[in-house]
Amino acid sequence: MYKNILIATDGSELAASAVEHGISLAKSVSANVIAVNVSEPFHWFAPDMIEDAEAAYIQAANQNAARILAAVAEAAKAAGVSCETVLVEEERPYKAIIDTANSKNCDLIVMASHGRHGISAMVLGSESVKVLTHSKIPVLICH
Repeated sequence: MYKNILIATDGSELAASAVEHGISLAKSVSANVIAVNVSEPFHWFAPDMIEDAEAAYIQAANQNAARILAAVAEAAKAAGVSCETVLVEEERPYKAIIDTANSKNCDLIVMASHGRHGISAMVLGSESVKVLTHSKIPVLICH
């Protein structure tokens, strides 16, 4: 049924549930997992900001993403599922999720209903709604 399942995660508690569900599904249908974490670029707010602020932000974002993706890879390995991890820097996380799914030939996207940005819509978070709205690939939303 599915050959390549993209699991989008931001490391939130709800995303962990989507990761667990996505890996379980992948195992049951002998699919590969591609785990993606999207970090937003650094935004320069004021000319008097510390010069090293951007480098510190990038380093912290990359370390956080590496930790999140390593946890997914470890869970997939424990389940006996092949897993590739991808870190993307993009202003619009929904676009990065869809673009990664397309470039990796995924036939399903698994993600949480909302993440660390809180609930910005009554039922689904804004990034989830945008993925659902713009993706031509089926999307499984976990809550």
